[in-house]
Amino acid sequence: MNSAAFDDVLHANRQFAADYEPTGVPGLAARGLAIVTCMDSRLDPLRMLGLAKGDAKILRNAGARVTDDVLRTLILAVHLLDVSRVMIVAHTGCRMSGIEDSDIHDAIARSADLDTRSIDFGAVKDQRAILHHDVQRVRSSPYLPNSLAVIGCIYNLDDGLLNVVESPE
Repeated sequence: MNSAAFDDVLHANRQFAADYEPTGVPGLAARGLAIVTCMDSRLDPLRMLGLAKGDAKILRNAGARVTDDVLRTLILAVHLLDVSRVMIVAHTGCRMSGIEDSDIHDAIARSADLDTRSIDFGAVKDQRAILHHDVQRVRSSPYLPNSLAVIGCIYNLDDGLLNVVESPE
């Protein structure tokens, strides 16, 4: 293993920490917002929504999917961290949309000679249909209040605009 693999980020952290001062921002969601979005590094959730550090809880994964772990985290955020509304934000040009898990399994098998068929990657052929499904999954959770506002959007990487696909009820 290359011991220098993380030298750049560890060095940057030491520079950051040299003049670091705790913000004093509490661990609650100051704007009552949780955002479920993709791990794609082209997305900047705080900036695209005009938010600041501490305003929202941000949950990221491949494809902005409401997995069991995301649902668990939302339950904690709602009941313990002052979250009262949830945005699920997919995006254009997502590598997880327009394909099926079998495509991902095949690509990994070709590039790394690994059999990943035991893993559900959550790829989506129809991004809008899955966004609807994931919004409904949050809305129908027996562990979340009926008053929880939930919206589903697709963020356009070309123009920076959100397209509301699932309006809050």
